[in-house]
This record gives sequence, C-alpha cells and structure tokens, in this order.
Amino acid sequence: MDAMYDSLQTLDSAEFLAGIAQMAWPPADLEPVSTGFSPQSMHIPAGLKAFADFLRSFPPQFLLLALVPRILLARKKPSATLAWVWFALLFPYAGCFAYLLLGNIPKSHASKLPLALSLRSRRRSTNRLQVILERLTGNPPSRATRFTLHEGADSFYDTLSERVENSRSEVLFQTFVWRPDPVGTAFLKVLSKAAKRGVCVRLLLDPIGSLQLKENFLEPLHEAGGRFAWFRPTGILARMRHLNLRNHRKLQIIDGRVAFVGGMNVGAEHLTQKPGETVWRDLQAEVEGPVVAELRNRFAADWVFATQENLAKGVPALRREKTGSPCHVLEGCPDPATHGLHGPLIALLNHAKHRVWIATGYFAPSEPLLCALEICAARGVDVRLLISEKSDHPYLVIAGRSYYDELLYMGIRVYEYSKAIHHTKALLMDSSWVLIGSANCDHRSLYHNFELGLLQRCRKTARELEAIFTHDFAASREIASPEFAKRPLRARLLEALLRPLTPLF
Repeated sequence: MDAMYDSLQTLDSAEFLAGIAQMAWPPADLEPVSTGFSPQSMHIPAGLKAFADFLRSFPPQFLLLALVPRILLARKKPSATLAWVWFALLFPYAGCFAYLLLGNIPKSHASKLPLALSLRSRRRSTNRLQVILERLTGNPPSRATRFTLHEGADSFYDTLSERVENSRSEVLFQTFVWRPDPVGTAFLKVLSKAAKRGVCVRLLLDPIGSLQLKENFLEPLHEAGGRFAWFRPTGILARMRHLNLRNHRKLQIIDGRVAFVGGMNVGAEHLTQKPGETVWRDLQAEVEGPVVAELRNRFAADWVFATQENLAKGVPALRREKTGSPCHVLEGCPDPATHGLHGPLIALLNHAKHRVWIATGYFAPSEPLLCALEICAARGVDVRLLISEKSDHPYLVIAGRSYYDELLYMGIRVYEYSKAIHHTKALLMDSSWVLIGSANCDHRSLYHNFELGLLQRCRKTARELEAIFTHDFAASREIASPEFAKRPLRARLLEALLRPLTPLF
C-alpha cells in the first residue's frame, strides 16, 4: 500500500488526463485484477492525444469561463458541484475533459431512463418498514418462496449453467462485465445451445464494463437465434457523451421462474484459483416465487430502452402468494426525480434496533448515508462495515479511509478484508432483513449507475448471511482507532486530496 501512495503522489496533471483516458479506453490485454497503480504504464489513443492538444490550444481562463457556469447550471448536488469546480480550478485541461466525459449527463437521456412496467399486485403491507419502502419505491412488496445464497462464483456459475441448460422457454441474461475468457466462452456456448433449442435468449451488457468484449465474439449466439444488445450506443462520440451512464445490474432470469441477483460478473478471475484460495469474493442470490416477475419487469424495462423490443407482452399477471417471505425489488438509476437506493438504505438504518452489518466493495458514502450510519451507531446499534483492502480501483480504498476517523469516533466498527478482492454488496439488519445486490456504498452506485438489489425479510436467510459475515470478519483486520491515527502524514494528505473527488468517481 505504501507503493500505491508513492505512485499516486507523483501523478501530475498530464498523467491524470492519461488516467482518465485509460479508464475510458483501457488496453485489450488489461489484467482484470490489479492491486497496484503505475501512471507511467498508461497510454492515450491517438484521437485522445489530438483532443488533449486541442484543449491546450485554449488559455485556461477561457476554459474555466466556459466550464464553471456549465457545472453550476447543471444543478448537481452541492458536494458534486464543488468537487467539479475544485477539480477544474486545479486542472483546467484535465478538468474540462473529465467533466465532458463523466459529469455531463444529457437531459435528453435522463428523460428516457427506463421505467418499470406495471405488472404489480396492489396488496398493501401492514409492516411499518415495508409501508415506508413501498412509498419510497412506489412498489408494494412481493414474495419469495425460495431464497438461496451462492457464496462464490464456483457455486453460482455451476448452478446458473445448469438452469440455462434445462431452460424451456426463456433466458434473460444481464451483467456488467463479460470477459472473453474461458468462463465467458463457456457461458456463450450454453446460451447458444439454449437458443438452438428454440429458447428465447436475450443478453444485455454494458459497453464500459464489457469493454474488452468484441461483438464478433458473440456471433455464435446470434447465429443460434439468440439476441444480444448493448445497454446504450457504443460509438466513440456516443460513448464519450454517455460514459457516466452505466448499467451495473447483474440479473439472470430462467423461464420466468428462477432469478439470480447480486454482484457477480462473468469472468475467470472470479473462480477459485487454488483449493481454498480465491482472488475475488462475492455473493449472488437465487430466488423463486412471484418476485421473479418483478425482476423480469426490470430486465424488460432495460431491454426495451436498449432495443425497443417489448418483452412484457404475453406475461401472465402476478399470483398472490400467501406463502414465502416478503421481498422488495430495489433499483437505482441516475434520475434525480427518484429516491433511488438512498431512501431505502436510510430507512433501513433508521429502523435498525440491534445491528446493521454492511459489506461493500468500495466505500465513499454520500453525506446523507454517512450521517445515517453515524446516527444509527449513536442510538446504540451495532454498526459494522466490511470493506475490501485489495481493489481493482486502489484510489477508492485511499479515499474511503478518509472517513474512518469519524466512523470510529461514533463507535462504528470497520473491517478491511485483504485475502481477496471483497466484491460482495450485502446488508444485514437485525435478525430478519437481508439485502443482496449490485450497489456499493459509493457515489457512483448511489447517483450514477443503474443498480439492482433484492431486500428480503426472512430469519433463515438472515442466519445464513450472519454466518458469512462472521466468517469474513474473523478473516479481516479490524481498524483500531489509536493505531489508525498514527498512519503517516503523507497517507492522511493523500486521503484528504482524494476525498473531495469521490463524487466524481
């Protein structure tokens, strides 16, 4: 980690511009897992170099005069507005490029954000928290007759492959990252075989998350009768204009009966490399029951947004099940008119009586979420955070540590997991509430990405998730306040430098 701090301290404005470009157009042979950071290893494509030269032809004052009013008129959240203005003042050229690439969400696009199609039962809930969640999301609770947690990609991949092989009518597959590696090839074969049998196969990917994937790789699926789509346009200009709109959801639905929701992508890096040793640690939920139709709604909404093909036609109405456990489908999107994930998360924290345990791959919380965590702990609730020390985005680890002092002061226990990249996104509240999904506790998940989560009220599932948390806490390093306060000054300065930029990440 010291080497990481040293490399980031040497990063100048030109290298930062290179870093921004690298995030948008990484090389094809980029390793999927990286715990180091070397600005010298970055490169910019020729087109971006020409664009950077074009920006340098303007005086910085001219760029600031054009950029700062645009940032202010965008009416973003105050913290994000100040972060962009501060960034532009420090790095005029890189700031202009980065804002056009990441901060400029076109209003015309925001007006077309996918809306859930209406297939919902209107049965009201009597549980107070469920009523609040219904009002925040606009969705009454559904039910799950079966809810299984898959701990690790080995179990999840095997089960999902088996479900697809036995499918009869429909396979809907959505993920953020699809690697063109042995795992990605194996899933492509399984989907193609299903399509050849006459199964309706639809594959939806995000063009940024699956940047290494070329469309010709998926040609066997097309030839077999399946259909593939990017969530949004993939041209260079369109990619620059909509780079910040990413569909981070991971959702697979088989025959409208079984669905998988969680944080797992498709790639060989998620598999166990050696017995008892993993590079990534993650969690995926498998669910059955009426809630599957709710999840199918979300896929259908994303699919019609990307392709104009309506998958909702001919879908039977939801059955009113009296068995099973209550389930809420939570979705996040960059539409400022909705509560997104913020409202439900804060509602859970406000209603917690005994404990709130949260696992997140990246931790850079919004001010409302940070405040809710601190108030929850101040009420005497056992609040714990499980955060990955290893990361494919190491700057977020450093930025996240800038919050530790105030968290520890309020009595929140913080654990860093170092045995693998801990990619799990999960929440356990009291003895019965479980949330599994794709969203991290960071600005990107809360404000920018399209996210998906499944919130269940079930004591059995809560006990299973409690066992997973307990195991991972024991394998992690708990951050002690006296020891953490003695970290080097350079570490604290770098944390302070990166923290104001977290709304940009």
